[in-house]
Amino acid sequence: MDAGRTENLSVVYQSQDFLVVNKHWDLRIDSRMWRETPTLQKQLRHRFPELADPDTCYGFRFCHQLDFSTSGALCVALNKAAAGRAYKCFKERRVTKAYLALVRGHVQENQMTISYAIGRNSTEGRAHTMCIEGTQGCENPKPSLTELEVLEHGLYAGAPVSKVLLRPLTGRTHQLRVHCSALSHPVVGDLTYGQALDQEDQPFRMMLHAFYLRIPTHTERVEACTPDPFVPALDACWSPHTLVQSLDQLVQVLRTAPDPGPTEGSPAPCSTPTPPSKPPETEAQRASCLQWLSEWTLEPDN
Repeated sequence: MDAGRTENLSVVYQSQDFLVVNKHWDLRIDSRMWRETPTLQKQLRHRFPELADPDTCYGFRFCHQLDFSTSGALCVALNKAAAGRAYKCFKERRVTKAYLALVRGHVQENQMTISYAIGRNSTEGRAHTMCIEGTQGCENPKPSLTELEVLEHGLYAGAPVSKVLLRPLTGRTHQLRVHCSALSHPVVGDLTYGQALDQEDQPFRMMLHAFYLRIPTHTERVEACTPDPFVPALDACWSPHTLVQSLDQLVQVLRTAPDPGPTEGSPAPCSTPTPPSKPPETEAQRASCLQWLSEWTLEPDN
């Protein structure tokens, strides 16, 4: 599938209020660049011109973000009310997400919880990147949790790799990539947090894919599972040799697991007072939040 073609849009869930699309890797969600560039927003306009909302900046309200290099499930709200309901679920941490990844090396523990706190990297030359607490230049690290389960061991282009299922329990920027790198098992093809390899050794994409998504709004349970892109039939460089856990069985566990309850103390969007230790919300902040909801809702990075 060519990301540069506007007609290549894969829809995995559709209702009156929501779409879930299977985003291509190396594809921007939107762009204000002066030159023409392929974006998911343009693909949506091409496929669903009647659903585009002229009152929004981008035509569609994306409920959360995926990195440029990450593929997989991305939810789009089709009206303002639906966007608000999805935003509330993300704010209260009631959304279930699971990613597939190929990571360098053979991960020895079949299951683990990664709990490194993550902060902004202030090191010169590392702007816009994240790092774990205790490393040089790590600013304002916040608690971060990721559950990891090993699916398979094998080789990618002759080098040892593991196929894993990752569940982010918090929503920090680049969380999965940073956590895998901190374990010394960076995501294959991750040029920011991965191992320095010769260019000819780099795969054609970063091997991180948003596999499963569930957003339990009070009017609709948005649920989507995308196809697994990390199979030998689609990538001859990937050669699994040891099955650790069945992905099909884990999918059943994901589907039957109860929806998380609202995080204790989670504030309703833009409304309830902040704790006494923080300054009260200003009118400018409130207006900014309301504008955010009215146009394009993103997963909060907190």
